[in-house]
Amino acid sequence: MGGGARRATSAAASDVTRGSLIPALPDDLAIHCIALLPRAAHPSLALVSRAFHALLCRDPDPLLAARRRLRLSDPHIILSLRPPASASPLFFLLLPHPGWPPLPLPPPPVPVSSSSSVAVDGNRMFLVGGTVSGVPSPSVQILDPRTRSWSIGPRLSSTREFAAAVALSGVLFVAGGCVPSSPFWAESLNLSSPDSKWSPVPSPPHFREKWMHGSASLAGKVLAVADRGGLAYDPAAPPSEAWAPVSPILDMGWKGRAAVVGGILYSYDYLGQVKGYDPDTDCWSKVEGLGQELPKFLCGATLANVGELLYLVWEGKWKGKAKGKGEARSMVVIDWAAIAVTKAKEGRLTGKVVSRDTIVFKDMPKGSAITHCIALELAAAQY
Repeated sequence: MGGGARRATSAAASDVTRGSLIPALPDDLAIHCIALLPRAAHPSLALVSRAFHALLCRDPDPLLAARRRLRLSDPHIILSLRPPASASPLFFLLLPHPGWPPLPLPPPPVPVSSSSSVAVDGNRMFLVGGTVSGVPSPSVQILDPRTRSWSIGPRLSSTREFAAAVALSGVLFVAGGCVPSSPFWAESLNLSSPDSKWSPVPSPPHFREKWMHGSASLAGKVLAVADRGGLAYDPAAPPSEAWAPVSPILDMGWKGRAAVVGGILYSYDYLGQVKGYDPDTDCWSKVEGLGQELPKFLCGATLANVGELLYLVWEGKWKGKAKGKGEARSMVVIDWAAIAVTKAKEGRLTGKVVSRDTIVFKDMPKGSAITHCIALELAAAQY
């Protein structure tokens, strides 16, 4: 065999053994290795090379297939939209990768309004309270996205709407949204037992004259933002010390939807700024670096912790051309952006948009609004 033939054979062998992702590894083996890494590492990996960026941001199908074979979980988003002519929202399952369409979910058995609250424990979402024909409901409905089915949970002891609902350490806590004099103004449900019932959580009467606007768990506590001062509940504290007002600094900066990522509570204010609250320093900091990457104001913006990345989800505008007025009236556009936030030693927060997409809901009437947005972990082959 001549020198030219040997060089051609050697080059062909090199093409087989060396892939575009990791030198000296075939791409299928490299994808297998990348699939074992947590999703929070993807933003950094996407900067390694163009091949990594293409796999993680533009064409993630091979990576998702590898994660399915390994039976690994991926973060998903459950999003609900309320049509303008209906009080009851419709639910969708989103895989937060560019290009993936929304998966419609069946409606809950009790058609509660958007005044219901949601919480997630493991791979289940709990839909708590809400109104039916204008009357507050005690219903608890459980969505299992793996089977795309709903079940009815133990009824609340008090009818509720606009309640605070948080799942923490296997316990579902619910507070507010009912008559302040109710002994079950706050109650809890042990989610580890299928036969458990709601138990009252003692609370000071002077804390009950509030309407909740949002809730979250931070530093082992249940936090609720309310119309007249937020509340914090510590399940590990003695009952006489479990309830306390939140920090005035936190209360002034948090008015509604929020998400906790890496021990920081993030919120989106009416000026169009994403900011984070650090409980260690009792201080809000603007997330810098997003001014050029996001619109100045995100209509209906909500936030979620998706695989330890901060996701912003908002109501967008269709930028293409509709085929007719009828199509424009039956189309809703939702935009989302995944943000990796880093914290400097002096407490500054810097964000970078690592992924972004536009989702078109073709069968939703124009004017539909986001009512719930929450993330959970599912294996990609479970639904």
